[in-house]
Amino acid sequence: MSENAPDNLEKIKKDRTRPLVATTLDDGTLVETINRPDTHETIFCVGRANDFRFEPDLVVNGQRFAPYSPSNNLLTNGVVLFPSDSSDYDSEENLVREIQAFIHRYVDVSETFERLSAFYVLFTWVYDSFNELPYLRLRGTPGSGKTRFLLTVGSLCYLPIFASGASTVSPLFRILDAFRGTLVIDEGDFRMSDEKADIIKILNNGNGRGFPVLRSEAAGNSKEYNPRAYSVFGPKLVATRKHFQDRALESRCLTEEMGHRSLRKDVPINLPPQYVDEARLLRNKLLRFRMRNAGRIEAASEFIDHSIEPRLNQMFVPLLSIVSDPTTRADIQTLARQYNRELAADRGMETEAQVLEVIRDLLGSGKNLGIKEITSWFQDRFSDGYERKITTKWIGFVVRKRLQLRTRKSHGVFVVEVERDRLARLYDRYGVETEEATRPGGDVGDLGDFGAEPSAPGGAE
Repeated sequence: MSENAPDNLEKIKKDRTRPLVATTLDDGTLVETINRPDTHETIFCVGRANDFRFEPDLVVNGQRFAPYSPSNNLLTNGVVLFPSDSSDYDSEENLVREIQAFIHRYVDVSETFERLSAFYVLFTWVYDSFNELPYLRLRGTPGSGKTRFLLTVGSLCYLPIFASGASTVSPLFRILDAFRGTLVIDEGDFRMSDEKADIIKILNNGNGRGFPVLRSEAAGNSKEYNPRAYSVFGPKLVATRKHFQDRALESRCLTEEMGHRSLRKDVPINLPPQYVDEARLLRNKLLRFRMRNAGRIEAASEFIDHSIEPRLNQMFVPLLSIVSDPTTRADIQTLARQYNRELAADRGMETEAQVLEVIRDLLGSGKNLGIKEITSWFQDRFSDGYERKITTKWIGFVVRKRLQLRTRKSHGVFVVEVERDRLARLYDRYGVETEEATRPGGDVGDLGDFGAEPSAPGGAE
């Protein structure tokens, strides 16, 4: 072997070094990237709890890994933010207070959402311990403070990835797959409709583990396209101007309506220079929180609240599972019930709620529960709020498909089968009051078999 062999071997090893952002080793040891802008270096923080060390690189199973360079474009432009150290904190309760105080200092949202956002920040640092998660979403017109919220809260989340509505989706898939952090996206108006569709794919698939997005990509110079799976699971902060058309996606979001009140006078119009350092110091404490708790917690079934919707339980149980303080847990449970009431109030304006009101009153007055009778009462009460004609065919669709109530044909007419338990759950879900006892009526009303869903009437959705 020549005398230059060791140098050549070292060069080969260096060439084979792969970049790494973060990982968990087989024994539970965490590896997290640290970015120190003062010394212009990135290193690994390796360890668990309070036992950790810093390493310039790391060898795992014969493969050498190195952190992304501090000169990487994503780091120099603040697209992705890292901690600069692992710093201790007094208690989880005080850490939540510090996070909330930071949010309050620079953002004007409701007290409920401000508190919820502080919990959500904490949750993002251990989100990979869970299989489902919610999103935080701001909805409002331009200038209502959505972007300020994204910048402020996003800067505290685990590995925040900042993307504007002008971003193309192709790099988003790659960055999400590589960094596995928190996507912070100001949706705005996408430049092309297919880009919007791909963003929706990320949001639809990103709240549950095990649902990667498949994309076909050319392999090198070959014209052959091969499928590639991109992991998009992770926390997300999203700002939109309108509702999502997909109701399932809407239900995954904990939403704050912006722009309905005057801005607090103590909120600065421009973010001050110290904002960056304050956020970094909090990220350092949050990294220590992650090192103490990652892999040690899981969704605790004892926190399921049967008085709220299953979807809300799915979103709030992980939040409840990350804190040990009983007072803090009680605060989160109160928030969950408040959101449940707000959801019920929102649904109270939907067509389904209006149909349920008619069904309730028909049962309570001893009237017949035929589709034709329901349609007639619905027309008398609510027709002024709809641009289209209210027909038995459309009401039949709402009853059968949207409310999932069973109908049967009796004496040539369709009537709703009275399922008291199901009706009670629907009344509760849509916020329909049930002061009078309901009782079943006879069989009346006729409806020919319904076909495909008619176009939605104005104001129905």
